Order: sequence, then structure tokens, then C-alpha cells
Amino acid sequence: MLHESQLGLSPQGRPLHATRLLEEVERAATAAGGWKAVDLLAVGLGPGTFTGLRVGIATARGLGVSLGLPARGICTLDALAAGIGEAGATGGRLAVLDGWRGEVFAALYDPTGERIWEPAVFRPEELAEQVAALAGPPSVAGSGAVRFRQELAKGGVQIPDDSDPVHRVAARHVCALAAASAGGEDREELAPIYLRPPDAERWRERDAFQRAE
Repeated sequence: MLHESQLGLSPQGRPLHATRLLEEVERAATAAGGWKAVDLLAVGLGPGTFTGLRVGIATARGLGVSLGLPARGICTLDALAAGIGEAGATGGRLAVLDGWRGEVFAALYDPTGERIWEPAVFRPEELAEQVAALAGPPSVAGSGAVRFRQELAKGGVQIPDDSDPVHRVAARHVCALAAASAGGEDREELAPIYLRPPDAERWRERDAFQRAE
């Protein structure tokens, strides 16, 4: 891994991807030996926040067009599951991201990293019930596993300490999966994985319903 960084939040608690992403991308390209040494752009498709995904995908698409590079999208849960495997998991892998609204985004993988459950939205209690019904408890990690540790632990799973890096989606896993993909999506077809409507759409539906009453 030549370069990896995590932007975090501003002093006001706001994501920095809109203002700092290109700066970090330039640092990564420099670490690789400059843009001439780069032959593929990789971007996480989600699931995640509406704005964050749009910013990331638009940036990858724009750079691909301007530099003449292919851009390939990777499901964020796939990348998280790859990290679980790298951390030493020998059985099933359950990747769980915090979905906010009291929900999680999750997908189950076999020991080789192949999907068993497609990415979906769950209430933590619902996910715990499905995990408890499995033949054996999988290795579980991700921001959703950290936030809803108590609920998911009822399914008999062991979750690493909150500080364990296995809970973080690493850029190297996104890049490795993109490089290993035989096909991948063209930069013009990169599509975010939302799994549910964005908040703005829900608010419009709520307002329309209230006006109709």
C-alpha cells in the first residue's frame, strides 16, 4: 500500500469529502509515481450516505474522463468482507455498516469471500435473528457491528473491539477488488448502491402525504 488516508470530520462535525477528496487523490497519485503510473481508478459504490456516494462516484467519473482512465466500482460491503478475511477469518464473514435511522446495511459471505446474502437493509434485531439461525456464527465487523454490538451479540457472534481496524473499510481492499475484477463497470455506468430512498425523497413523500390529509 503506497498511500491511504482517512479524512474524518471537520471541527463542526461535517464530512470533509466535498472539500478534501481531490487533494487526497492527488496525494495518492503522487505516491504511486504520478498519474502516468496509474492505470485504473477504483471507487466504493456503497451502500452509504447519499451525498458521500455521489461525491465519490462523480469524482471518479470526472477523473476518468479527464485522464482517459477506466473507473471501476466496488460494493463497500465486499471491501469490508475482504478486510475480515485478511484479519484471519476462516469461516463465514458478515459485513455490517451503520445505515443510520436505526438500521444497518449488511451482506453475508462464505470463507472465500463469495456472497451468500446480497446487500440489504436490516433492523439490528432482525439481522441478529437471521445470524442466530445460521449453522455457525460468522466473523462480524464494520461500523454497524460496533454501533449495534449488543443487539448482534445475541446471535452468538463475537465482534472485535471497537478500536480494531477490521471495522474500517480500507482503500486497499477497494483497489484490490477492482484490480482483480475481470469486468467492472465503465465510468459512465457507475451506479451508487443506496438500498433505500434518500432522505430528501422520504421528506417529499411525507410532505405530500401531509398536504393530502
